[in-house]
Amino acid sequence: MPGEPTNSPKPAPARLHRAARLDDAVLAWRARRAVRRGMVPTVASYTGYGSTEWVRVLGRVLYSHPDRKREAEERTRGWRSFTSIPVVSCPVIVEIDGVAHEVIADRGGVIDEVVPAQLEPGWQTIRMSSPGSEPVVTDVYIVHPDTTVGVISDVDDTVMVTALPRPLVAAWNTFVLDEHARTPVPGMAVLLDRLSRQQGGCPVIYLSTGAWNVAPTLTRFLSRHLYPSGPLLLTDWGPTHDRFFRSGRAHKEQSLRRLSDEFPQISWLLVGDDGQHDEGIYSDFATERPASVKAVLIRQLSPGEAVLAGGRAKREQHGSGLTWVYAPDGAGLLTELDDLLEL
Repeated sequence: MPGEPTNSPKPAPARLHRAARLDDAVLAWRARRAVRRGMVPTVASYTGYGSTEWVRVLGRVLYSHPDRKREAEERTRGWRSFTSIPVVSCPVIVEIDGVAHEVIADRGGVIDEVVPAQLEPGWQTIRMSSPGSEPVVTDVYIVHPDTTVGVISDVDDTVMVTALPRPLVAAWNTFVLDEHARTPVPGMAVLLDRLSRQQGGCPVIYLSTGAWNVAPTLTRFLSRHLYPSGPLLLTDWGPTHDRFFRSGRAHKEQSLRRLSDEFPQISWLLVGDDGQHDEGIYSDFATERPASVKAVLIRQLSPGEAVLAGGRAKREQHGSGLTWVYAPDGAGLLTELDDLLEL
């Protein structure tokens, strides 16, 4: 049925990739050590979204010490987020409007489940807890049934300068650099906020190839630099069930299709940059589902960044019938868009 979340029956589990089996063994060993050290399962909740009939619940279950003060103080360095120990297949109670639902975290401790709920449009709160832990409260954005425009934005080098085309610099930014030293792309917060406000507070969803490990860091960064609130759609880190390492491109493609299925009435403004695969992904998605795309906004990297990224696609390579806007920052994109569209 159109507009319902895509929760198709799951196929029988296939044999895990060798790297995934090794990863599971290491996680099991680390989990046993964590329990011996007195650590307990704790839910880290992330912003979710949904319709007036269902909610997509997002979060992660991790082992932590009962006294989390030191952990909270030390979490600003990116590498610490990758030393966390996930709780595999942990049951989690999700309470929505007084109704409790049980969901199960996956092999990476990630909670990503759709549960039925009757909530009013706008920002709402839900509660999540693992066995023996205190409930945590998290926000979910409920999309109004009459919403026809939404915003999907990339993160790396679109809202935050991460220099991902340069592996060594990217590793430094991810694992070492203090989150307070990360640099926002000029004007992008204003652009996304204005796009949302012009549509009566339409949903803004951040889609990134980054791992769930960095979700707290990204959330604090977006809040600190006044980006509009919205769900982060990230991906798991490390081996998957069928390959040595997850595919960031596949994650973005699948997420776009899922959002299109969940909200068929929405035409999305897609925001990205020309230093990775955003142009190709957005172009393919627009060709496949033209009714789901209103316009594409591409932040142009500097000449130096573009060279390190292997160049950029040219504007004339895109087919007609869809608005493509290019500029080096948010102010330029907003000006170009105002000249082309009546939002």
